[in-house]
Amino acid sequence: MRLVLQRVRHARVTVEGRITGQIGSGLLVLAGFAPDDDAAILDRLARKLVQLRIFADEEGRMNRSVQDVDGQVLIVSQFTLLADARKGNRPSYAGAAPPPLAEPLYEQFVARVAELLGQPVATGEFGADMQVELLNDGPVTIVLDS
Repeated sequence: MRLVLQRVRHARVTVEGRITGQIGSGLLVLAGFAPDDDAAILDRLARKLVQLRIFADEEGRMNRSVQDVDGQVLIVSQFTLLADARKGNRPSYAGAAPPPLAEPLYEQFVARVAELLGQPVATGEFGADMQVELLNDGPVTIVLDS
């Protein structure tokens, strides 16, 4: 599993001109799943995402989590995060979980993050051609890997 977290002022996902998810201040999370991901990995990275201290405190130091600042979370599935481009010019996606495996992992991950946050999580649409818009805050971008 690989996550790219972006601290944002706002973000939204559209599919065919329809907004599927949008948030104000918080985290945009791009999530890629591998075939060997399991509930333990999902839980560990969900906890890390919710508790990661990358928001400013009163002194301007990154000392608060998305949970601490009552931020929102938008999670978008992105199998290309598991691309292997070491050989040639065309990436291989063999390391990404196939859709029948990845979709339930994505749904479980979204549900676990929502449970830990104590609030709903906005999402993209699994398998769709999505357009993602964001205003990166900082910019702050963190990669988490299982």
